[in-house]
Amino acid sequence: MIVALLLAAAVAAPPGAIPDCLGKPQATPAAVVLACADATFGLRKLRWSGWGKATARATGVAYANDCTPKCAAWHMHSYRAVLVASGRQVCHGVPSYAEVRISFPGRTPYPKAKAADLTYPRPCH
Repeated sequence: MIVALLLAAAVAAPPGAIPDCLGKPQATPAAVVLACADATFGLRKLRWSGWGKATARATGVAYANDCTPKCAAWHMHSYRAVLVASGRQVCHGVPSYAEVRISFPGRTPYPKAKAADLTYPRPCH
C-alpha cells in the first residue's frame, strides 16, 4: 500500500528529468543524444523553458552525420532545432518526461521526415 502511494505521488509530480541513452534521469540537460548506438544525431547547447510542466521546450543546436561517403567518416553538420519533451514516467524514482519531439525552424538534415519520424521515446532502463 505504501509503495503504491509513493508510486502514485511520483507519477503525479511534475517531470524533473529526461532519461539519457542509458535510461538514467537527467535534470535540464544541456545536451541530448538521440542516436544512442553511435551518437550521430543529437542536440546540444539546449536552453529550456517550461521545465517541469506537461511539456518543456528547448532551443539549441542539432548535429547530424550525413554518412557521406560512409557513416564512419563522421561528416557532421549543425542545424538550429527545437526539442519538445512530453509524457510522463517514473525513472529510478524520478518523475521524468517520456518522449522528445524535434523540429527544425530552418534547414533540416531530414527533409522528407514526418513529425512521427522525429519523435523519440526516452525509456527508463
